[in-house]
Amino acid sequence: MTPSLHATVSGKVQGVYFRAWVFDQAKSLGLNGWVRNLEDGKVEVLAQGDPRGLDALKERLAEGSPLSRVERVEAKVIEYEKAFSSFDIR
Repeated sequence: MTPSLHATVSGKVQGVYFRAWVFDQAKSLGLNGWVRNLEDGKVEVLAQGDPRGLDALKERLAEGSPLSRVERVEAKVIEYEKAFSSFDIR
């Protein structure tokens, strides 16, 4: 099991390059995992790596990308059965 940050971001986060921005943030923090759009308009993130990097990503998600408007971030650390070796946009 790998400690992972699982987050769901609500607001204006689709169609504003939010996933690409999350990708850049995760890479800059040395994190692995993925980001994807959900059908309900939210964005889901699963990130793995150094706990300080996960905390930093959680803070950055709350701020959002330049074109986004984040209304809510639901985030928790979970034990995930798979370890990722890169960060992907799904």
